[in-house]
Amino acid sequence: MQVKDIMTTPVTTISKDTPVLEAAKLMKEKRIERLPVVAKGKLIGIVTKDRVLRASPSMATSLSLHEIHYLFAKLTVDKIMQRDVVTVTPETTVESSLRLAQSKRVGCLPVVDDGKLVGILTSNDFFYQILNPLLGIGEPGARVVIRGCDTPAKMVTAVEVVRDLDFEIVNGAYFPNRSGAPRELMLHVHESNAEPLVEALRKQGLDAEVRHRD
Repeated sequence: MQVKDIMTTPVTTISKDTPVLEAAKLMKEKRIERLPVVAKGKLIGIVTKDRVLRASPSMATSLSLHEIHYLFAKLTVDKIMQRDVVTVTPETTVESSLRLAQSKRVGCLPVVDDGKLVGILTSNDFFYQILNPLLGIGEPGARVVIRGCDTPAKMVTAVEVVRDLDFEIVNGAYFPNRSGAPRELMLHVHESNAEPLVEALRKQGLDAEVRHRD
C-alpha cells in the first residue's frame, strides 16, 4: 500500500502572509491541528496548533492588553512556521511513511509530488484507513483468536474450518506476542455468534476462543 491510497486530499493550506489569529481560527473551524504553508502550490513550511499556542503573548508583560492584541494581530505565520518539513511522495509505502513519522516524531507528513503539495498524511489516516479496518472497528461480527497458530499448516486448517462452516471472514491478522506467549491468529468473522467456529477449531486441535471487541 502506498501513501496515495490513504492520504487526505485536497489539503487546507495557507500562505506565509496569513495572520496567526486567522490560522488559529481556520484550524478550529476545520478541526485540524496542522496547516501546510504554500507559495504557488509549493510547500514552504507548516504551522501547528502547538506553534500557535507558543506564539501567543504571555500575560507576564508590561504591555497593555490593547498593545498585546495589536501586536499579535499583526503576527503572520511566516514568523512562526516550521520550515524544515519532513515530507513523503505519493509513491512512498505506508510502512516507510509510518517508520519515518515515528523516527522523526512528527504527527503528519505532507505529501509532495514534483515540488507540489498534493496531500497530507496524518496519524488519523493511519488509524482510520489501516488500523480500523485491520481491527474491524465499525464492522459487525465477532473476533476469534487462535493461539499458537504459527505454521502454514495450522493456518490452512483454520481457514478450512471457516470455509466448511460457510462463515465469512471480514479480515484477519497475525500478531506477535511481546510477553513470549505463542503468536495469535486473529480472525474477524461476519457472523455474530462465533461459538460454533470456536468449537470446530478446537476439534481440530487449535486453541481458539472468542475475543470480546468492547
